[in-house]
Amino acid sequence: MILVIQCAARKNPEAGYLRTRDERKVLFVADPDAAPGGASQVYARPDDVADAGATWRAMLSEYNSNPRDNPYGLLPAWRLYENPVYKLLAAHCGQERFYILSAGWGLIRSDFLTPVYDITFSPRADGYKRRRKKNQHEDFNKLPEDTGDDVVFFGGKDYVGLFCALTEGVNGTRYIWCNSKSAPKAPGCMLRRFHTRTRINWHYECARAFIEGKIQV
Repeated sequence: MILVIQCAARKNPEAGYLRTRDERKVLFVADPDAAPGGASQVYARPDDVADAGATWRAMLSEYNSNPRDNPYGLLPAWRLYENPVYKLLAAHCGQERFYILSAGWGLIRSDFLTPVYDITFSPRADGYKRRRKKNQHEDFNKLPEDTGDDVVFFGGKDYVGLFCALTEGVNGTRYIWCNSKSAPKAPGCMLRRFHTRTRINWHYECARAFIEGKIQV
């Protein structure tokens, strides 16, 4: 079984950044033109062309292929997010069977070295952080091709569409936990209702209940 959880806004304060040739930090957002100014860092989209000539996404892929001594101090995805549930999930099923659905990068394995970014599907976020359909994103999909494993997703309805799109080739059963009375559109997936009074970040509670064996698919 493969477990997937959506990304989170709060990042580990020790997390590293990709950098420009002149060593300025790059903060990835959905709309750099609308981001607040600041000379100490550069705003960019993951698929913008970097000053080295390739896209930032391609540079990150190359960095992971040959991290050397990890000069930028990038953290594996399971450590990038501050909430402890990411660490619990990595310990529960192993880093190789735990994935993050990132609004910035796509579907990445939990050991993928990931820089700080501030991109989300949440309608409550500032406009420059919010990913919209018009934004260009060549999302990573790090799931093994044609995997026969069942895949379980913990996340809000704003992330369900991306999850469905990136797991379309899965041969196993895809399960989605939800907590709203109106079920999200998820063609080809099995929906499971998680009953809770929590409305914001309820998926953390759901993931913990799954780890503890209180709920099953």
